[in-house]
Amino acid sequence: MHFRQGRHHVNSHQMILKVADTPEEAEKTIGKTVTWTSPSGKEIKGKISALHGRNGNVRAIFSESGLPGQALGTKINVE
Repeated sequence: MHFRQGRHHVNSHQMILKVADTPEEAEKTIGKTVTWTSPSGKEIKGKISALHGRNGNVRAIFSESGLPGQALGTKINVE
């Protein structure tokens, strides 16, 4: 969906993802690994850490490097 951000700062290491329609279904994905594949084939891995709100959104943290802006609106694999 989008980067986690504040008033003056955008954190490119944390993403807010829509994974389900209810928070109960989204809670089952906490702790799973997520992978985004770039158009050139590079994979960036992260981990789902917590719920974000009550609409089925979760927070994913990418430790090695943040995601680029071109990742917004694309599909991410949840394993």
